[in-house]
Amino acid sequence: MPGLLRGVARTAVVAGTATAVSNRVSRRQQGRWAEQAQQQSAYQEPQGPQQGYQAPPPPPATSTADDMTNKIDQLKQLGDLKAQGVLTEAEFEEQKRRLLA
Repeated sequence: MPGLLRGVARTAVVAGTATAVSNRVSRRQQGRWAEQAQQQSAYQEPQGPQQGYQAPPPPPATSTADDMTNKIDQLKQLGDLKAQGVLTEAEFEEQKRRLLA
């Protein structure tokens, strides 16, 4: 029974990590698309010899608070699973390494 529980817990951790990574990739991609749309709308054609192209505005600051919050929550879950004996020290370290990479 403990082996089954460990396998289920490991699957849950891996699935949670995969979900977090997928969400992060989606947010980054949406941010890049929004940034490209802003840059494309910021360019202006010159209207005469005295006027040149206007430089695009600097990209908006991306908030890493959401990413850090997700990582901290996942690290807490990993720590709880390790404290319960579901994960071994080696499994905990491997998942932590993957999460922080």
